[in-house]
Amino acid sequence: MATMSDPRWEGHVPPTAFEEYSEKYAAFFKMRRENGIIELRLHTDGGPYIHNWAAHNAWNRVWQDVGNDPDNHVLILTGTGETWFRGDPEETWPRPIVDEEPDYIFQQTIDAWKLIENFVNNLDIPTIAAVNGPGIHTEFALLCDITLAAEDADFMDPHFMAGTAPGDGLSLALQHLMGTKRAAYDIYSGRSIPARKALDYGLVSDVLPREELLPKAWAIAGDIMKRPRFARWATHNIVSRPWRKLVAEDFGFHFSQQMLATVAAKRQVPDPDLVVEARSRKVW
Repeated sequence: MATMSDPRWEGHVPPTAFEEYSEKYAAFFKMRRENGIIELRLHTDGGPYIHNWAAHNAWNRVWQDVGNDPDNHVLILTGTGETWFRGDPEETWPRPIVDEEPDYIFQQTIDAWKLIENFVNNLDIPTIAAVNGPGIHTEFALLCDITLAAEDADFMDPHFMAGTAPGDGLSLALQHLMGTKRAAYDIYSGRSIPARKALDYGLVSDVLPREELLPKAWAIAGDIMKRPRFARWATHNIVSRPWRKLVAEDFGFHFSQQMLATVAAKRQVPDPDLVVEARSRKVW
């Protein structure tokens, strides 16, 4: 590893190598790295990402491995094909979570908690999202330093519409970026926040045709790489500071309310009867 080649580092415990963690998470992310820029592309079997709990569990650890590798200087996060996220809530949540064993509920809670905490706190490098289409779980994209979106991207929050409270990090991002009143209206209504409106609201940095997203992301990353490393690191610290404060102060409250609402409902969440419209919009 180039950054640890100095003999004074002899005996150090090295971080996990790119070759190892890129293979470890290959079922969830296609990774490539060029000149210090690492791209993580969500996928399932090489196609659009379809939500599953194995990936949900892996997310909190991949942020750690990527963040711990000193050869990663800029992160690009994107999806595959024409959607950011797909999934069938009836398969993901086949029964009410209150009917699950305590250890299962605990693991679900820890995974959802740490995947946000680790994304914000373990990535000490500039981050760029290229949201390639509609889909939920866009909180990671919104938490990035720069967020590019395809014309048909959709940033709606489905939680209240599906029968629970909005606590997994998306509502936190919406409140911070678009304001309390706008966020409340969109949280209660579950209405679409298409890319152009998201740009007007300050949720995203730019809207581009899908075929231009990744080239633009790589161009921005390449431009960032022209600056000294300490400048890149310090600038990311400055622009991500609001997120770190919000996660430290508010995320635990948000997420505990979602888990309380989901468990106390004693019914299947998401409620299949309440997500028909979301499916039609390709967010599930």
